[in-house]
Amino acid sequence: MQFAWRSAKRVVMTLLSLPPADRHSLWEDAIGLLVGTCLVALALLFLKASGLITGQIAGLALVLGYAMGWSFGMVFFVLNLPFYLLAIRQMGWRFTFKNFAAVGLLSALTELMPQLLRLETVHPAVSAVMFGVLAGLGLIVLFRHGATLGGIGIVALWLQDTRGIPAGNIQLGFDLCVFVIALFLFDWPMVAMSLLGAVILNLIVTINHRRDRYVARS
Repeated sequence: MQFAWRSAKRVVMTLLSLPPADRHSLWEDAIGLLVGTCLVALALLFLKASGLITGQIAGLALVLGYAMGWSFGMVFFVLNLPFYLLAIRQMGWRFTFKNFAAVGLLSALTELMPQLLRLETVHPAVSAVMFGVLAGLGLIVLFRHGATLGGIGIVALWLQDTRGIPAGNIQLGFDLCVFVIALFLFDWPMVAMSLLGAVILNLIVTINHRRDRYVARS
């Protein structure tokens, strides 16, 4: 019991501790997580408007949602749970808490936003481009505040910070695997258009998130 109390106390103190001069404050991180997840949630609206998919864990959640009729928000949240162990052990409690908050926010926003905003008759090419741009910018905002949307994003940032492998390249590699699976479930023109959005997203991440400028560890 005493060990559990000390562990819990250490976690709380880590989360609430004042950041170094080159880090964001708790309030700034909260705003950053909200802005980043709003951009990604809007990006997902464009995908759904044209029946497109994406890569990473969000892509798996969309594929399962389309195929099984499940809620994207719930599937996305559950699929991310195993990756938190890696985040805790390799990136720290502060980083893990931010990821958990970002995933929770996105799950809630993807359920709420369609009730407030509807996109109709959007050309698939426009949806793919808008998704790539909005989601790419949203991820950059999250990365700047030491967070991701869980899943492969955690692995990508960990490998970038420790091995120097660009996070965007890691994510794109996993995305290609998701799209191969999608070829067995959807028409290839739709998968190809979806791949365009994923390529744009990861190019934005690769160009704008560099290890020599930003690291995710917090």
